[in-house]
Amino acid sequence: MAKVKKIKRIGILTGGGDCPGLNAVIRGVTKPALDHGLKVLGILDGFEGLVTGSAIEVYDKDVSGILSQGGTILGSSNKGDPFHWPVEIDGQIRITDKSKEAIANYNMWGLDALIAIGGDGTMHISKGLMELGMNIVGVPKTIDNDLEATELTFGHDSAVYVVTEAMDRLRTTASSHHRVMVIEVMGRYAGWIALNGGLAGGADIILIPEMPFEWDAVYEKVKRRSMLGKKYSIVCVAEGAKPKGGELIIKKTDVKRTDPIQLGGVAEIVAKSIEKSTGLETRYTVLGHLQRGGTPTAFDRILSTKFGTSAIDLAIKQKFGRMVALKCNEVRSVTIESAIQNQKLVKLTDQAFISAKAVGVCFGSKNL
Repeated sequence: MAKVKKIKRIGILTGGGDCPGLNAVIRGVTKPALDHGLKVLGILDGFEGLVTGSAIEVYDKDVSGILSQGGTILGSSNKGDPFHWPVEIDGQIRITDKSKEAIANYNMWGLDALIAIGGDGTMHISKGLMELGMNIVGVPKTIDNDLEATELTFGHDSAVYVVTEAMDRLRTTASSHHRVMVIEVMGRYAGWIALNGGLAGGADIILIPEMPFEWDAVYEKVKRRSMLGKKYSIVCVAEGAKPKGGELIIKKTDVKRTDPIQLGGVAEIVAKSIEKSTGLETRYTVLGHLQRGGTPTAFDRILSTKFGTSAIDLAIKQKFGRMVALKCNEVRSVTIESAIQNQKLVKLTDQAFISAKAVGVCFGSKNL
């Protein structure tokens, strides 16, 4: 990472999947940058634009009114890893290294620093580009909230809100028809969306990746509620949840993606198994990308703005190689290298888990 006399031109990109709050971060970076006399270059479609040379100048008018807007005005991609770039040769997909092209465009644009907004994958790519001499400041983004280095990531609160609202709606139809309703939410390795959404939405059963479940415990919970005169049961299951000794339910594989495996289908399996074993009518629904879309909550707008303004402050002070993070309800920074060392997973000692257990939530185990 090279120090410069004074930064004059920065780039900004959004990598990985979209989520509410990205535009608020872009706004939080751009407005202070322009006030400091910096030029802002918006790199399109994440690292894909860095490799292909696709970018636009960002002005104040471009970020006006985007605070409440979902998605990202710059576009994003989870297929643009410069170190893992898919190329079709003779009808076959080959993986090549395009990091030199990324560095060349960074230099051609005359950038002094890059603000990279994204999750674990984006931070790993950033680390690799930093080792090649690029000045980068990271902003953590993941609705899964699975980055150990920060207490919260923007987008998570909005996703939990969507799950909560969906469960509120499903409860009325479940009660009317005396059904068991299974709702599948995102969360491949970390069950924070299922846990927090399930807790807020009053789920009776929550199944998460960190705690493989026992079928008998699930059936017993549903049957016991029915015997007690409860008209319905709500099950919130993370896409990465699996029974003890079972495998992840893979929806499809896309070799062009940095992480080629796409999960999906566990809710259907859980619903069919419950109905078969208990005789109770069971339905399922998959929220999917509804959790990523739409307007960010007030909390996410505030957190995103704090992250954005803190990120440009780090860049101006030339504190490169760092990622903004929420610690003790204050925005601080950690090294990008340390930020990607560990995933933040749900533990038995987490307050949300303890509270859920205290109000009778079943986690699919007789021992929990």
